[in-house]
Amino acid sequence: MAGRINDDDVKAVRDAVPIDAVVSEYLQLRNAGGGNLKGLCPFHDEKSPSFHVSPAKGLYHCFGCQEGGDTVDFVMKIDHLSFAETIERLASQAGITLRYEEGGYTPGRQQGERTRLVEAHKAAAQFYVEQLDSPEAEIARKFLAERGFDQSAAQHFGVGYSPAGWDHLTRFLRGRRFSDQELVLSGLSQEGRRGPIDRFRGRLMWPIRDIAGEVVGFGARKLRDDDNGPKYLNTPETPIYRKSQVLYGIDLAKKEIAKTNRAVVVEGYTDVMACHLAGVTTAIATSGTAFGEGHIKILRRLLMDNSGSEVVFTFDGDAAGQKAALRAFEDDQKFAAETSIAITPGGMDPCDLRLAKGDQAVADLVEARTPLFEFALRHVVSRHNLDTTVGRAAALDEAAPIVAHIKNSSIQHESAVQLAGMLGILDTQFVVKRVAQLARWARERGRDGGPAQGRQQQRHGQPPAAEQARAAPGPRGPALNLRSPAHRVERELLKLALQRPDLVSPAFDAYGADEFTAPPYAVVRQCIEDAGGAVAGAADQGFVPRVREAAPDDTVRAMVTELAVEPLHTRRDPDVAYAGVQLVAVRLAAVNQRVTEIRGTLQRLGPRAEPDHLAAVQNELWVLQQYGQSLRERGYAAL
Repeated sequence: MAGRINDDDVKAVRDAVPIDAVVSEYLQLRNAGGGNLKGLCPFHDEKSPSFHVSPAKGLYHCFGCQEGGDTVDFVMKIDHLSFAETIERLASQAGITLRYEEGGYTPGRQQGERTRLVEAHKAAAQFYVEQLDSPEAEIARKFLAERGFDQSAAQHFGVGYSPAGWDHLTRFLRGRRFSDQELVLSGLSQEGRRGPIDRFRGRLMWPIRDIAGEVVGFGARKLRDDDNGPKYLNTPETPIYRKSQVLYGIDLAKKEIAKTNRAVVVEGYTDVMACHLAGVTTAIATSGTAFGEGHIKILRRLLMDNSGSEVVFTFDGDAAGQKAALRAFEDDQKFAAETSIAITPGGMDPCDLRLAKGDQAVADLVEARTPLFEFALRHVVSRHNLDTTVGRAAALDEAAPIVAHIKNSSIQHESAVQLAGMLGILDTQFVVKRVAQLARWARERGRDGGPAQGRQQQRHGQPPAAEQARAAPGPRGPALNLRSPAHRVERELLKLALQRPDLVSPAFDAYGADEFTAPPYAVVRQCIEDAGGAVAGAADQGFVPRVREAAPDDTVRAMVTELAVEPLHTRRDPDVAYAGVQLVAVRLAAVNQRVTEIRGTLQRLGPRAEPDHLAAVQNELWVLQQYGQSLRERGYAAL
């Protein structure tokens, strides 16, 4: 049975690893105000950033899909790890040595599967790097040199060499206490007639890292004529490697992609190396598969889908390259970024281009890019006989929808005029109107439902759930309409109690659960009390985690996280005056509700009520009415 990680060590790991540093490994974060950050959610598709991170609280919450939690929750969710695996990974990053209870810790036995496979790949990558210096690897070093890559380039990208024998790596990893089952599961070894043998033998090796920088697979290049395998051999699908969800070089390029709002997609490992060495440090490549949906999601989170971002595809000018470019154009609408294409001259890839003409030629190639829609447009038009009326009409029918899908309206209009010229149609306005009509129909289809509708609801970074009904967590009650002013102000007060308890204590702690008319908010208020109240929160940075621990279930815990991260509804920094307004509004709403209830009681009692009882009820009504009047006139001073 796996040993339990010491509680103090778990706490030390949580405290040592800032959540914004971890999340930034997977997506670009920008200032959201109030000390918070925001980005595109990695857990669902969205056009506007609704994923918020609070570094001060160590929490994240997506207002689109409602995912939320702390650093550990984020890593567990995004990398599909167990709790123990996550703590082990974060501890390794923070340089913390973990202690294990219940019988101690046996390395190699009590770690999670993913952690073990990642460690095996890390060890294999180092093994391959060391082998590149061996006499046998002369052929590999020659291959690199012939393509313009020196020793420092190989080191920068972690390029290595796999020995030609049957089981060199397998024996090495066995010596590191990895089991045969782990080696086969990792894809580093494969079953032979007498046990596991190395999958990669006598090849040049590129480590493939995920966006967090961990080695999850390898790309291996054939070097010898007697090697009967394919030219490139990649790691098979494993629990940690999905080729449709990995981009080679993303670990090196991600910061520059986020900084420059541009990504350059090339076709091979050597092309990535050539681009980076030529100064195009936003270059990435797929690993033995076409550029697809999973790759798009990775880039969108880094580019933030702003209108100024761009994805540049580089393809050879041959038929295969043109086909790949058109396939990329099919995915164009999945980006908010503009997409462009850079056609390499003479069929040369970026690696060949750098070797033949130098670094500047590679940089110039990217700068001389053409919008992908224009490339697709010319390709479509070229298939028709424009010397005939029928040919021009057919070309217009096929090309107009391409122009109609251009996201930038001004570019769309100019392209429609350009299309008319390409087709030789003198009535330019006819083409422009045709394109505008198709674009309008596309927008109307989007408004009728589907993803476009959801994106409209999230255009301000707020979820549909923040504008529609929300089911009550904890005690079940009627659906909660957050458009209700009373409920909105209760929400704001709870946010203050969690985010700025110093502004609402000690007054907040005197509020009863009945003063929160929304059942889920009453539960959260109770959690705050159980964690020591706002007074305790004002002096303790660990307050919010204690409130989350006090939650009776995951639903309430998620709401606490959401409230702790959601921006306050004030353009300025919140102060005592702002907090006082919220405190008074909640108290006044509770007083008004009680007044309404008492008036109903008086009506039911009628004139035949017992005098003493009637007088007591009337006196309570009078006191509440006076208190309500005082709250309206004196505000916070009347609390």
